[in-house]
Amino acid sequence: MPWRNRSLFVRAAGLLVAAVGGGAIALGGTAGLGKLGSKTTTVREVTQAEAAAPSVASFAKPPGRALTINEIYQRSAPGVVQVTSTSVVPSTYDPFTNPFAPLEPQTQQSLGSGFVVDKVGHIITNYHVVQGAGQVDVSFSNMESMRARIVGSDPATDIAVLKVNAQSRALTPLALGNSDAVRVGDAVVAIGNPFGLDRTVTAGIVSALQRHITAPNSGWIDHVIQTDAPINHGNSGGPLMNPRGEVIGVNAQIQTGGTTDGNVGIGFAIPINTVKTVAAQLIRHGKVEHAWVGITAAGIDSTLARLFRLPVTHGLLVEGVQPGSGAAKAGLKAGYTRVTVAGVTYLLGGDVIVKADGSTVNSLARLRDLVAQKKPGDTLTLDVYRGSKKVTVRVILGRQPNAPPG
Repeated sequence: MPWRNRSLFVRAAGLLVAAVGGGAIALGGTAGLGKLGSKTTTVREVTQAEAAAPSVASFAKPPGRALTINEIYQRSAPGVVQVTSTSVVPSTYDPFTNPFAPLEPQTQQSLGSGFVVDKVGHIITNYHVVQGAGQVDVSFSNMESMRARIVGSDPATDIAVLKVNAQSRALTPLALGNSDAVRVGDAVVAIGNPFGLDRTVTAGIVSALQRHITAPNSGWIDHVIQTDAPINHGNSGGPLMNPRGEVIGVNAQIQTGGTTDGNVGIGFAIPINTVKTVAAQLIRHGKVEHAWVGITAAGIDSTLARLFRLPVTHGLLVEGVQPGSGAAKAGLKAGYTRVTVAGVTYLLGGDVIVKADGSTVNSLARLRDLVAQKKPGDTLTLDVYRGSKKVTVRVILGRQPNAPPG
């Protein structure tokens, strides 16, 4: 079948099967300023004149009742597209064929999914679906294919926005929901193009919330939705929807346990509230700038605090400080004494962060959330224990690099 020759779902195997773990992490924000739409998700048709200026995309209005899977499919499938990205890669040298033959570049195609979000022609997909693409094409439910332009992409959240020049009446925007309202056990529906089988629908439930997965830039994406709705290679970039037909997440990764390349009931979707924020900035500016502290840190528990007589029973151990970062310039101190407790290794002797901007910090996710509300150049005030002495450190946040350390 045609899809067998395509590099599907992701360009890197490490992005396919993400290990969901804890430990030290480079802290940066994965959200920006401004949101694509609002929690009311009202609709207005944007004219071409409005589209010429930086503007926020408008959304379809969801129904007020729960829909059947068939109703969700009938409403939403026309707005789900198949994304084909084409890139040129160098040929592999093979001395056993013709060692004197010139190396000709080869064309490689990757297949994923996406969905329409407004009548102007904006389409949301995953960054890794179009990463490195020289050409991007999308096809709709009527099998019409057209060239798409990459408006902007953000490897820190694995989100990209495309745009097609199509008449507004030919576009079916999907309604965007509120991922903060999602609960474990909620029913969900996914539509995408697994293995090139266009507009396939699957259903399941929300298996867990507040997961974090590895982003293409090696950072973290927080508040990720875990689902058992079957998603496979080619579903990447497609919508995960609630019973009202609202998009609550963008399907991005699967975890297979290393036993298969197919679905085993563990998939991850980037929450739509994060996507709204990022997509709005990509539409306006073509890029997203995330604030960045520049540290690696690990959470403290009561056992660690008791064994090593730490000054507090909650907070974050600063285990590493990136040279040149805002944290380094502010004088934050990294740990240097390695200890292992219950199989987990920590670096002690550095600063212990207990508050950020007056808010108690007892987890990595909490500090990342606070940083995500900032922009580069903003100040983050940290309450820190340095030994037994409490000090205040003001960090001027920098811009998250393409590949944060940690």
